[in-house]
Amino acid sequence: MKQAILGRGFAALLAAGVAFSALPSANADVVTRPAIVPTPVSMTLTGGAIELGNAVTLIAAPGTEADTLARLREILNRAGVKHIDTARRVSDKAANPQIVIGTGDASLIRDALAKAGAALDDRREGYTILSDAANGGMIVLAGHDGDGLFHSLQTFRQLAVRGSIPALVIQDHPDMPIRGTIEGFYGKPWTMADRDRHLDFLASVKANTYVYSPKDDPYARDRWREPYPAATLQSLGALVERARRDHIDFVYAISPGPTVCFSDPADLATLERKFDALRSIGVHRFYVALDDIEYQKWNCEADEAKFGPSGPEAAGVAQSYLLNAVEARLKARDKNALPLIMVPTEYYDAKESPYKAALRQHLTPEIVVQWTGTDVVPPAISVPDARAATKAFGRKTLLWDNYPVNDYASSAGRLLLAPYVRREAGLDSELSGILSNPMNQEAASRPAVTGVVSFAWNGKGYDPDRSQRFAARALTGGDARATAALLTLFDTQHLAPTFGSQPWQEQAPQLQALFDHVRAAIANGDAAAREAAIAELAERADRFAAAPDIIRAGVVDPSFIEEAQPWLDAMAQWGAALRLTASGLAAANRGSGAAARYFDEAQAIAAKAAAVETIPGATRFGGPVKLADGVLDRFIADAPGLIAIDFGARGE
Repeated sequence: MKQAILGRGFAALLAAGVAFSALPSANADVVTRPAIVPTPVSMTLTGGAIELGNAVTLIAAPGTEADTLARLREILNRAGVKHIDTARRVSDKAANPQIVIGTGDASLIRDALAKAGAALDDRREGYTILSDAANGGMIVLAGHDGDGLFHSLQTFRQLAVRGSIPALVIQDHPDMPIRGTIEGFYGKPWTMADRDRHLDFLASVKANTYVYSPKDDPYARDRWREPYPAATLQSLGALVERARRDHIDFVYAISPGPTVCFSDPADLATLERKFDALRSIGVHRFYVALDDIEYQKWNCEADEAKFGPSGPEAAGVAQSYLLNAVEARLKARDKNALPLIMVPTEYYDAKESPYKAALRQHLTPEIVVQWTGTDVVPPAISVPDARAATKAFGRKTLLWDNYPVNDYASSAGRLLLAPYVRREAGLDSELSGILSNPMNQEAASRPAVTGVVSFAWNGKGYDPDRSQRFAARALTGGDARATAALLTLFDTQHLAPTFGSQPWQEQAPQLQALFDHVRAAIANGDAAAREAAIAELAERADRFAAAPDIIRAGVVDPSFIEEAQPWLDAMAQWGAALRLTASGLAAANRGSGAAARYFDEAQAIAAKAAAVETIPGATRFGGPVKLADGVLDRFIADAPGLIAIDFGARGE
């Protein structure tokens, strides 16, 4: 379990690069621009290409992390390189491609870049990749810092899968300093194995933050005053170490709000002891969650004596008092401590209020404030929305985006698999970062989270569809047939609900377009158009019905298959119903009375499909699986009325 982005998981991610690297041309001299996820800030082709071949020479700058070099070797091996020699300096007469790696403070890196007329990206977490086809070929992986160098490997991984690497210069850095996830959902927490896999996944898409905040961890909420059992602390320590190797900041969150006495020195000391224990296993960033609590009454008489009658304004003052003290002690005890993060009790809008005014006035400016947007589950977030939050809280906020989390009633029966959209490019001007709140299902969360992190890396260059395809191929190890099947499933889980009655993403847009086309052809087309549309429906129904078996065939990530099992079961039955519906329309179009039998069988199977239940206990709200609901079920129900059936005709 200690290896990171290796083994089967690494192979899947390595293969995912195929999706976004142009396939080799029939003309071997043609060099095409690779498509990388997240999209780099700058990429320029300079002409020619470097064939990695069987052997390369690796030249590492002093101080390059051993783990970084091990990962580079793994990438090269998987790209077909069998022999990796080492050298101390670049040669002008090398027989094999030379790969130079290190951070920009090394003269070896500066000289290699200067030789080709390239500059080092000078932003935090930034990197430069230079591939120069002259003199046998030289590739430079240069990080502004250790994190940037690590991120360069994630890009090189996507380039190396081609075997032939275009001569190019990539200069890249993130828009937002904080990018990742917060395990902050209600219901069944992830297992430690889930978290291990998730950290490796986050590293692969250039995230840098994971917040440990499961609502059902008793030692982080209900029993927050109690120390962790030794075995639990040991397990968390292993997770923290994995995060370190993946260049992910592990943030420990505690939720004392339901019982804390803000003015009590004993509670402050208890928080300090809790954080000391976590610091002993390598945690350097902490988080105090004050969401979903009552702030109209105090938990102790001492708070009323110190802060006056309870209410929103007094709560803001009291919370600031405690958090400022926590922040000061963190800095005093840990020179590597990063600023404290807090989520306020009013976290879901940017309207001016006495509570927000109190935080703005009293909370230490360095403390990071989280904000979920214009609502708990916002349909969209614009730059003016975020600017309003900056004004309300007196600092750039850290967006807690409640997508793709599915722990609320209107998300029951759903996997949320639509791409990340309706967040305006340019939000980095008003946000310090974005953390996605994922689903109870870790692997199924990856498609949406890939989009969240890609947007936070480069909002202007973000392409939702490219991100979605990349995520699907990562889950399938690059298998084209399985990727197509997964994307078919994703379409049936496209609807993104809110706390209200209107979703912020529509359901099954690809199926809806198909059904609209079939309806229009039947209603308005001539006989040829009608027959062609029904034939297209039958072909798509066959693909739909086959998708679950393809997904289960062995190349898709086993965690995803396990989590999605009920949806795959329901999809198989809905696929059978759609096939029968297409047969019914074809029979009706021929004037055959057999159409009625097809339609009856389709609706009987559809009823069984609609009754498939989610995995008990897997999410906070269970119930029947929702699959392209309002689109697929409606079409199957409406199909018998689209063409008049001659019940006197002879059956088939």
